[in-house]
Amino acid sequence: MLLLLRLLINALTFYLIAMYVPGFHVADFKAAIIAAIIFGVVNALIRPVVLLISLPFTILTLGIFVLIVNAFMFWLTARISPGLRIDSFGAAFIGALIMLVVGTITSHLLRSDADRAIATR
Repeated sequence: MLLLLRLLINALTFYLIAMYVPGFHVADFKAAIIAAIIFGVVNALIRPVVLLISLPFTILTLGIFVLIVNAFMFWLTARISPGLRIDSFGAAFIGALIMLVVGTITSHLLRSDADRAIATR
């Protein structure tokens, strides 16, 4: 149930980013849902490998390079997803920042009771 809720929140975020960020386009809400699914798969499978490969740059930039990796994952999602188009790196970067903030808030609000118990120890 939490996975479905996260998916809907991410799809809504994609849709809202398209409304407010110039250069970021989503055809409709169905395309936003498909993009949210693809974004989840890209973040689960490809992002860890890219983060490992780019670890020296991440250390050198004190973690700031992770924002570039997030923008790249956003761009990759747009390349794979039908109905999602990003015109520039700036639009991908801003969209990735917004998705990062929304994802952090969502993770904090949707933590399970077991996670809360571990966090309070």
